[in-house]
Amino acid sequence: MAQKLKFGNGTWATKEGSTLAYNDENNNYKPLPFTTTRNSIATRVNKEGLIEVVGRDAPRIDYLDSEDGVFLLEKASTNLITYSEDFSNAAWHKSEATIESGYLAPDGTLNAFKVSGVIGFLSTTPPTTQTTTRSIYARTVSGIGTAQLLSHNSNTNNIFTITEEWQRFDLNTSGLTGFNNFYAVDFRGSSTLNEIILWGGQAESGNLSSYIPTNGSTVTRQADTASGAGNDVVFNDSEGVLFADISAFDGAGGGTRRIEVSNGVSATQYVRLQIANGDGSLYAILNNGSQQFLFNETSFNATLPNKISLKYKENDFSLFVNGFEVGSSNVGNTFANGVLRQANFSSTLSEFYGKTKELGYYDTALTDEELEYMTSYRTLRRMAKELNLNKL
Repeated sequence: MAQKLKFGNGTWATKEGSTLAYNDENNNYKPLPFTTTRNSIATRVNKEGLIEVVGRDAPRIDYLDSEDGVFLLEKASTNLITYSEDFSNAAWHKSEATIESGYLAPDGTLNAFKVSGVIGFLSTTPPTTQTTTRSIYARTVSGIGTAQLLSHNSNTNNIFTITEEWQRFDLNTSGLTGFNNFYAVDFRGSSTLNEIILWGGQAESGNLSSYIPTNGSTVTRQADTASGAGNDVVFNDSEGVLFADISAFDGAGGGTRRIEVSNGVSATQYVRLQIANGDGSLYAILNNGSQQFLFNETSFNATLPNKISLKYKENDFSLFVNGFEVGSSNVGNTFANGVLRQANFSSTLSEFYGKTKELGYYDTALTDEELEYMTSYRTLRRMAKELNLNKL
């Protein structure tokens, strides 16, 4: 099962503005890059487990929950906390709480602060209250305890168990008391700790996203895009398999998200995997000017890791998800010669946002046994590794 195009699976080659795909047939990289764009800096977790800033348009291979790394694509988001790390700044109100700088932070610097208090709190007021998600990194000085983070002490959904290891804690702000203020920590309520080390406060409108550092103003991380890998020599118009090992950031209502092989010009010539906006279900579609195959898998959780294979061949179409065939058809045509020429993590106004462990393309129609094998977890050890169960 040699892949004509293999992107990921622990094998990455990136530079500013692009990331290369691999060709299994002769075991080397080919000039088949995805063009990546993002008109801002962003952060990722590197192989050493540290948060690091990457430059504009630099693709992000993130190792937060995968030792093999994932290709990280996110929609735009703004951190509304103006001083996300400098808790000594006057923007942070320190009521009956003291702070001490110089502690090792998740980015490897000594920019974390110890906050101490018994009846005190550390808070700031974002320039807008239109935030739906708050997050902060926290650890104890020693031992394990609980503390109320991210909101006022009168709330009860903000009590977190803190350990000596850095963790990122997050909270949905819907229905919170005192939602106008961002309480990094509030010792006045149900805390067993009276000191805690903090770093990296974030408040955003939308779901939790990667950390966005700020220093004096709000900062927006622009959206990621990736498109244009391959050429007409890579893709076979008459038969092939599109494979994706992915998880999306949003389930139902997260917008339409697409991964496809197409001619890069027409909106009616493609092999497509699509996550629906309305219910988060999976659609597999082949359209060669008219729809030839469409299957909708409704028993599908887009936010979980999913291995998906869509096979196409004249009068022979099938869709496999996580080791099971969930759709097939023995009626339909494929493409005229020279149509398929690029793979994209998008279609018009339908960007894919999520984590990609692998995107693959085979220029032959594989057997059912091969499709079952490639979408399955072959051993419990492999499943634990790929699903990050060994870190639970």
